Amino acid sequence: MVCLCIFILDVTVKTYLIGWEEFRMNKWLIGYTVVIAASVVDWMLSISMMCSESLRVRRLIRPFFLLQNSSLMKKTLKCVKRTLPEIDPKKNGEWETYFKNLPKALSSLLVLLTTANNPDVMIPAYSLNRGYSIFFILFSVFGTYLLMNLMTAIIYNQFRGYLLMSVQTSIIRRRLGIRAAFEVLCCPGRGHTSTQSEVAVNMFLQVMDRVHMKSYWREAIIKAAQQFPDGFINGEAFQRLFNELDKDFMKEHPPKPVYSSPVLQHIQIIYSHFYITVLGNVVALANVICICTVLVLDSEKSGLEKNNFYMEILNCIFILYYLIEMLLKIVAFGWRGYLSYRNNIFDGFLTVLLLAIQIAIFITYRIPYEKVDPVPGHVMALWEMVRLVNMLIVFRFLRIIPEIKLMAVVASTLVDLVKNLRAFAGILLVVYYMFAVLGIWLFQGAITPPSNTSLIFNANVENKTDGPFSMDCGTFEQLEYWPNNFDDFASSLVLLYNIMVVNNWHVFTDAYTRYTTEWSLVYFVAWWLTSSVMWVNLFVALILENFTYKWDRSNALSVEDVERIAYQSTVQLIFREHVQEPTEEELLAQLQQHPHLHLSW
Repeated sequence: MVCLCIFILDVTVKTYLIGWEEFRMNKWLIGYTVVIAASVVDWMLSISMMCSESLRVRRLIRPFFLLQNSSLMKKTLKCVKRTLPEIDPKKNGEWETYFKNLPKALSSLLVLLTTANNPDVMIPAYSLNRGYSIFFILFSVFGTYLLMNLMTAIIYNQFRGYLLMSVQTSIIRRRLGIRAAFEVLCCPGRGHTSTQSEVAVNMFLQVMDRVHMKSYWREAIIKAAQQFPDGFINGEAFQRLFNELDKDFMKEHPPKPVYSSPVLQHIQIIYSHFYITVLGNVVALANVICICTVLVLDSEKSGLEKNNFYMEILNCIFILYYLIEMLLKIVAFGWRGYLSYRNNIFDGFLTVLLLAIQIAIFITYRIPYEKVDPVPGHVMALWEMVRLVNMLIVFRFLRIIPEIKLMAVVASTLVDLVKNLRAFAGILLVVYYMFAVLGIWLFQGAITPPSNTSLIFNANVENKTDGPFSMDCGTFEQLEYWPNNFDDFASSLVLLYNIMVVNNWHVFTDAYTRYTTEWSLVYFVAWWLTSSVMWVNLFVALILENFTYKWDRSNALSVEDVERIAYQSTVQLIFREHVQEPTEEELLAQLQQHPHLHLSW
């Protein structure tokens, strides 16, 4: 109820601010109002029924609040809405001639199309005549490898076009707002007549002090504004100032400490050099090779025959080197400077963890003794501790990723995906939620795991019953997929994910068609089309777009500068080169027609 009151207050304030006329043209606000009203009515019905009702409509419409409060999600959803009609094939009635039983034919061909255990579909006909395999092979080649990949290209091509339109609209809106701010700041006093085409820097700085934005954006814009020597900013420079909003914060490394001792100065020069990082990577590689060699040599030995003494000695030597390297780097960069590098934080954390485990081994087993017998009552045996150390050393080898250009681009792309594709992930989360709730309504309790599977199987075989239960090879019951059901929200999400992955998804559709009705296939096919065909293909295409953008920009950069690509890698900047900037004449023409801004030129 508290959330509903907040939503009611939110829609009331928004309606008051934009006015009734614009409210009637805003479909999202109208939908917002309808959803709030429906939620309130459903909540009142729940209270009147003492919360004993089995169906709650507000659960299904609840994701609308998430979509409504994210402008990027709304734009993405609008792009998807425009994309769907472009990929919809023309309706035809050929299936009535060639497929008499639509549900069975559809499910079989979908299994074949998605390559989810597709030989099961082909084997019955292939066993009778090998020539029948030609049909299935041709269907797989054209359907899976040609049409489905072509579908991916069509989906992304259409989606990309509408996304470019959305980015173009966003850029025009931003440029229009910045230009409007420029014109307002140009207006002297309280009048609305502008006699100059420049904004005073002092006035701009006073306004920026009152603007609510992230501190590093404000500092960057103020710093850029203070660079104008004459104290005035023209319209073009005013637009460029706000390009800082497309950049993320990149923390500067603190200055290195100054030492008077010649020894410390030499240590600082040596351990600040790039070749020390290369040497550390070589040592880490040698450590991993030693671990792999020992493991291969001991692979044929039993647990009692393995001797962890030599492995322990090697680990001690390498860990000692890691510790010395960490301490000398702290001396070279200073404590704050050392922690300003992500690689150093990663190395330092693992080095301290390795040192702690090594000290625990010394205390527990009193190495160096060549023969170490297991000590009863200990939490971990020696070989378990050594194995843990080996795992951490191998994991530490990931430090080489930022030092290799291609791997650095891949890593930065993965980081940017989390930042730039949140809108797509948010809509996918909404779709997951809605399908999970709908699945609970339709199939909750439809499949109940038996208490004794063997007894039911024997009774089924002896009585030859036609019940839904089946222990045939590859069925839902034989594979014991009982936890995959719609009995609660968590298991529904897991089941939907398993279907989205596609592997063995026909097992679930077959089981639910047997236990419920053949029309349940419509639900699962709809989910497959939405998740696997639409969203997975969009994610793959956007990942390629993001990586291509990063790779093109990194070709002219060094390895050290690759991570700075993430400093300017928003969705708008990825497509910026394909978007046309509005001209000054277009901006001024739109400002003259703006209903809420009245300026006299």
